[in-house]
Amino acid sequence: MKPSLFTICAVAGLLQLGTSCINTEREVATSTKDPRSVYVPPASTGRRISGATVLNTVRASHAFSDPKTKDNFVLQLRGPRILTSRVHLIVLSAQGDTLRHEVLPARALLAGSTAQDSKMATVRDQEIAILRRMNNFFTEDHFTRPAVPASATQPAELDAKAWDSLRADPAAIGFDYPGAAGNDMRLAYSRQLRRAVAISQ
Repeated sequence: MKPSLFTICAVAGLLQLGTSCINTEREVATSTKDPRSVYVPPASTGRRISGATVLNTVRASHAFSDPKTKDNFVLQLRGPRILTSRVHLIVLSAQGDTLRHEVLPARALLAGSTAQDSKMATVRDQEIAILRRMNNFFTEDHFTRPAVPASATQPAELDAKAWDSLRADPAAIGFDYPGAAGNDMRLAYSRQLRRAVAISQ
């Protein structure tokens, strides 16, 4: 007795359904998530360096360690919030060597600003002042030559060898910036000693 066309179609349909169910069971078995759970997109982590979120970065190129070439200056704000973050001042040579890496509290950029002087200033005012100071951190008027005038007095905390090497080099370039303690600092490069020297002013 020959099978009817209806019987053949029914058997083929059952085989296809069985294969589909097997595939589905296999996919569910290998899944690590509950299929009934609501899909939640992954949160954006943002750029992080040394466990801290980078909130702002300012870059500039200027002659420093060698008057004939330009070094790279980087100012990077790292932390959870602007006011509680730290500012990383990094100076890299044209060859990529780190000449200086100094860490300052973000509030050091408020020294002398209206936002710091006024007790009525809001948090937002102070944040804006810090970001503006960052944008103007590497302006041309912050660089000076020579780094140490011949008439300058040696600071007590600076060793005589470094001081004499800077005074003897009229081509040495100084970079002025606010220090962590709220004082003014000058960064200069001693070509004789092959290192950057920070001078409190």
